[in-house]
Amino acid sequence: MSTLVSVNVGMPKDVEWNGRIVHTGIWKSAVSGPRMVRRRNVDGDGQGDPYGHGGEQRAVFFYQLESIEYWQAYFGHESYEFGQFGENFTVTGLPDDEVCVGDRYRIGEAEFEVTQPRVTCFRVGMRLNEPDLPSLLVSHGRPGFYFRVLEEGHVRSGDEIVRTRRGPHGMTVADVDALLYTPNRTTEALESAVDLPALSPGWRQSFRDLLSPAEKPAGPGWTGFRPLTVTRLVRESATIMSVYLDAPGEPSRPRGPASTSPSGCPAPKERRWSAAIRSRRPRATAST
Repeated sequence: MSTLVSVNVGMPKDVEWNGRIVHTGIWKSAVSGPRMVRRRNVDGDGQGDPYGHGGEQRAVFFYQLESIEYWQAYFGHESYEFGQFGENFTVTGLPDDEVCVGDRYRIGEAEFEVTQPRVTCFRVGMRLNEPDLPSLLVSHGRPGFYFRVLEEGHVRSGDEIVRTRRGPHGMTVADVDALLYTPNRTTEALESAVDLPALSPGWRQSFRDLLSPAEKPAGPGWTGFRPLTVTRLVRESATIMSVYLDAPGEPSRPRGPASTSPSGCPAPKERRWSAAIRSRRPRATAST
């Protein structure tokens, strides 16, 4: 049986990080008693980046207690606070490799539908002081997932989570996440993903773009070296430096799969490359 272990909320705030100010809602904490869940949010919760988080397609973020314990062992952390991964609901059960996009669940008075995996950004790494965490969530198949709210209502910790409908095609959250972010995808899998009615529009469009890539211009695909200008250097952490480059006078390129993020917001006009040096500290082993 799956259970809602904790309901977590938090409002956005400015946080100093690596010499700059980040506006973020990643800091969430557990609340007691019943809490109202509405179409776009949980009462008392907010997002610092509305383009990538929140809204009807991403109203509630779920993360599993089992995944939290996995990362505790991996990083060697001794303690954990509910909401530390930015999750609104901390739950037992509902693993990413079993829950399917389109699955529906009843919790307390409310009903929910799975819409997409979490799109990780640097803020979750900032919250746990683990800058590699965003990429690890994908490579280890533990992204967590978002719900849309089909029926508003009150929920509280201890509520049982009951599946009311199975999504079509049997595509799990982990399957959909890997389909976008890892190689060796198949046309059949992309077509199945596009056919998921519950999938968030931004993710569906990304898969459509992968099925129908933009036409390539005639002639060679590479015309030689060209000068680039470094426009900005941003130290993301002790081991990661982001370098922003610009090609002066270069015309804008047609929008392709990389021009829109899975959250549906346009990619920045600047192209961005990041160089990272991995820490050599030992990792604790963990089993699932």
